[in-house]
Amino acid sequence: MPRSEVQSRFTPTTAIVTAADSGIGRACAVELAERGCDVGITWHSDEAGATETADEVRTLGRRAVVARLDTGDLEHCGSVIDTLADELGGVDVFVNNAGTGSSTPFLDETLDGWRHVVAVDLDGAFVCIQRAARRMVATGRGGRIIAITSVHEHQPRVGSAAYDAAKHGLGGLVKTVALELGAHGITANSVAPGEIATPMTGQEDQEPSGTVRPGVPLRRPGDAREVAAVVGFLASGEASYVTGASWAVDGGILQMGPQAGSHLRSDAWRTV
Repeated sequence: MPRSEVQSRFTPTTAIVTAADSGIGRACAVELAERGCDVGITWHSDEAGATETADEVRTLGRRAVVARLDTGDLEHCGSVIDTLADELGGVDVFVNNAGTGSSTPFLDETLDGWRHVVAVDLDGAFVCIQRAARRMVATGRGGRIIAITSVHEHQPRVGSAAYDAAKHGLGGLVKTVALELGAHGITANSVAPGEIATPMTGQEDQEPSGTVRPGVPLRRPGDAREVAAVVGFLASGEASYVTGASWAVDGGILQMGPQAGSHLRSDAWRTV
């Protein structure tokens, strides 16, 4: 069978991207619209940002529907995904981008603080991914599930016990989903960003090329569009044989390993 014929088997036309009001989520929504998808956009606290994302999608000639989503509200977050899928007429691609974090030393972390981060980043992700996956299985057309995790899916960070645990868990969930849903033509992958110039990192979606990061091999933060480009590939027919993988988009930082350890001259890294 010609390679082009294999790639053309899956052509998505509908996508849902959670937390698409700014940063990585917005970049993913626009990328998928450019690739021909109508897009469901969710927001938690920035409705105006979600409206701006929807306007960008519409300027590309695609439909956009917007809804508020709180992935910490485990009783109701799944119904938001169902509603968006109904409005779009399906969901071929689901991008789980919503998340939160904290900077609290392990000994100071409270159970409430722990539970909030794990609920938003892992429990809510499970609910939303499952709802989207059920839709994909029911239609029988296959699908793409993509979870935005973090380099901390793979390596820990001081002060991020709950976040690290949740992201490790989300990466494991995606791998299991890949095993179980492959027979339905559904792939599941993670995208693990490093430092990306977005509001979450206090950089307000700025152009990162002028920011120097000596500890990153590429010497700068990433651009949200660089993450979205990987998501766009994973959502496409070209990625038809890619599943259960975690794609680091981190400027090479995960490759530092011992390079970033034994030569340090102080204990400054031990504090938040």
